[in-house]
Amino acid sequence: MTGRARGRARGRARGGTEQAEVRRPGEADAAAVRPKSGNGNGNGDNGNGQAPASGRASHRGGARGEPRPGGDAAAAPPTGELAAMSLGTGPAPRQAGRRRMELAYCEPKTRPAHIVDKRGATGTPIPIVTNFFKLLKSPNWVLYQYHVDYNPPVDSRGIRSAMLKDHIDILGKTRAFDGMVLFLFKKLEQPVTEVYSKRRSDDADIRITIKLTNELPPTSPTCIQMLNVIFRRVLNMIEMKQIGRHYYKPSLGVQIHQHKLEVWPGFITSILQYETQIMLCADISHKILRTDTVLDMMYEMYRRCSNTFHDECTKKLVGEIVLTRYNNKTYRIDDIDWEQNPLSTFKKFDGTDISYKDYYKQTYPDLPIEDMQQPLLLNRPKARDRRRGQEGPIYLLPEVCTMTGLSDEVRADFHVMKDIATHTRIGPDQRSATVQGFINEINANPQVKEEMAGWGLEFAKTLLDMTGRILPPENIFQKHKKFCYKPAEAEWSRDMRGAELISTINLETYIIIFPRRACDQVHDFLEALRRVCQPMGICVANPQMIELPDDRTESYTNAIKQTLNERTQMVICILLSNRKDRYDAIKKTCCVDSPVPSQVIVSRTISKKQMLMSVATKIGIQLNCKLGGEVWAVEIPLKSMMVIGIDSYHDSAKKGRSVGGFIASMNCSLTRYYSRCTFQHDMQELVDGLKVCMIASLKKYHSVNGSLPDRIVVFRDGVGDGQLPAVVEHEIPQLLDSYKSIGADYNPKTAVVVVKKRINSRFFAKAGQSYQNPPPGTIIDSEVTRPEWYDFFLVSQSVRQGTVTPTHYNVVWDTSGLKPDHMQRLAYKLTHLYYNWPGTIRVPAPCQYAHKLAFLVGQSVHRDPHISLSDKLYFL
Repeated sequence: MTGRARGRARGRARGGTEQAEVRRPGEADAAAVRPKSGNGNGNGDNGNGQAPASGRASHRGGARGEPRPGGDAAAAPPTGELAAMSLGTGPAPRQAGRRRMELAYCEPKTRPAHIVDKRGATGTPIPIVTNFFKLLKSPNWVLYQYHVDYNPPVDSRGIRSAMLKDHIDILGKTRAFDGMVLFLFKKLEQPVTEVYSKRRSDDADIRITIKLTNELPPTSPTCIQMLNVIFRRVLNMIEMKQIGRHYYKPSLGVQIHQHKLEVWPGFITSILQYETQIMLCADISHKILRTDTVLDMMYEMYRRCSNTFHDECTKKLVGEIVLTRYNNKTYRIDDIDWEQNPLSTFKKFDGTDISYKDYYKQTYPDLPIEDMQQPLLLNRPKARDRRRGQEGPIYLLPEVCTMTGLSDEVRADFHVMKDIATHTRIGPDQRSATVQGFINEINANPQVKEEMAGWGLEFAKTLLDMTGRILPPENIFQKHKKFCYKPAEAEWSRDMRGAELISTINLETYIIIFPRRACDQVHDFLEALRRVCQPMGICVANPQMIELPDDRTESYTNAIKQTLNERTQMVICILLSNRKDRYDAIKKTCCVDSPVPSQVIVSRTISKKQMLMSVATKIGIQLNCKLGGEVWAVEIPLKSMMVIGIDSYHDSAKKGRSVGGFIASMNCSLTRYYSRCTFQHDMQELVDGLKVCMIASLKKYHSVNGSLPDRIVVFRDGVGDGQLPAVVEHEIPQLLDSYKSIGADYNPKTAVVVVKKRINSRFFAKAGQSYQNPPPGTIIDSEVTRPEWYDFFLVSQSVRQGTVTPTHYNVVWDTSGLKPDHMQRLAYKLTHLYYNWPGTIRVPAPCQYAHKLAFLVGQSVHRDPHISLSDKLYFL
């Protein structure tokens, strides 16, 4: 499932009226709540820069310096208060309700003391170019921090900033000021400097006291934050617009007319302290917008279904992210107010009433408002917004809003995605050239040169060159066969043909339930299944065939309950369509009410005879896994080791609840697993039931092997930005505490590894004068890693189009006794063991299994699956 689908499920669970349409579209409407009052149009809610993740933070800001109609709270990007600072001699952006600057968020230092050198040695060296640029500065570069006091006090931050400009001869042109804290590149002659300015309103003399409070080295968190603030100013200088967290160039937008879409190119940037120096990481981002307005979409829906127009609009729009092009801000639609229209009024800051039409006419004279009957879109403030003073919801006019991102229906359209991919799926050569052009534009801009020189800074002119390593390919073991795949492809479907699986379960007592219309396809499929399973070592007996007169949901669930008995191994259901409600009902019946492994197949999947053998092979392997069999293995030298995968997914049906998937290996070859679920409220990615799951897994391991594992390695996926401290402080203590419940003396060697897929680092392998994707098994463990972490990057999969995205591994706890080489090799080995794909994947197989489990429960089952299924991969 995509990150966008995850975000959409979160958003609609939180405030929307439609259950998330992921993979198997369906409908589940709830009553919308109308607001009683509002305050007009203000600050917005934002999705991801590349596609909307509706339900993420609802206040991620927009283009700087734009008017904020009716709003009374300012956007807060990750750099918080520093973002509001006035820089240089330019005007400070209007930011109502700002508090004084706070320190930057700082990631915890988790590098174990015994890891002096985290670099591995195994593998073949490979020259690598990456999307990082060194930030060049003098060896003794220091940033000076001052506290500024006004006597008598001056309330307006804008006036405070203007008064400082009167003393440019003392302070210099280059400065950053948030109304109370001042940063300078130059050190003032005295630790305390007093100057005077006249207040224009009453001609009063104001004494300004500027006191030195800190000398910040470039590695300090506050200094790193300041560098990012300075760089955002640089991006404004080259005419880029901030939308959400990232910057885009609307002037370079490309229209895809046949689909009414527009793609804006942009960049994701960050400046951080890496292993030995501060560097800028810059990667390409794209913002996808519709060219028609939300009102145009509403007109179209009215033409199609006038009788159910309100319900269709609510279902289609609530939970989506829209962009207001007049100020490049994004908002999440929480509801639609059908009672109000552009002639309705709201209160301005001064207490006067004004209609939405008149407000737009005054503030944006070139923005026509024509439809006076259109309803208003509503964006509710989050708790964070209310703390900043935003009292009521924000109302938006559909006529001035544009949808961002892609709906699930559009994503399912192959032709649309293919046309979009021509602009967004960029290969290594083009990506590296675009990023290089970006830094060239920055370095060539006279205004940027002056700004950077004022701070004593300069960016390197070329991408960073470094050296990586390619790990050797793994041998794949089957029952009577051992082979090695082509290293450049890391895929072995052809090598598996005609070979027996490691362990198989014969399909003897199983049920196939199908509608009468699919009778012919079912018989063809069954024949193909027998043919492909025999070489794999699986005997397929005659099933109990249940033919249904229709394809109603109740017909399937009733047939399962009536025919199921204690000897039934498997239930196979053939559906005519991929309706989500029907799929959910079948899975809930088979996972909770009448526990049995199940396989759901859409009839069109088995309707193409030329593809039937290939489809039957994949389904046969899945059936074997769901019954408890094993497909292939790799060599695992470590014995008596348990590997655990943890991931979480936000429940689409219950607001505020997330599902944690917990997968633990049960054998030495890491091919058999035990699974448990845990539920957590407050939309947290943290798994509070970790202790219960760990104790149950250890007891199961003991019952299977007659002993407890000597070593446990946990791979934790699904940890977002800023959540690492919670993992370190909350989850790891639960994990370690669970050992005491097994035995007072039980203390296995343990490692906890945070796995992160959503990263902006990119690596390119040199191929003569051009670049290509690094081969699978490429390890990067120097220069672009973080000094406070025990981390590395791994490129584990092969991609045929676009640029490969590496996976970041951060070992946040380590008493395992494994060397960096061993940890890297283990992570790569585990990417080979996901049985739904005969090749390597982006994350260790236990993480992917945990995701599949959490996704199934969060999307379809919504309850804890029956314990009798926990020793099988029933969720594949």
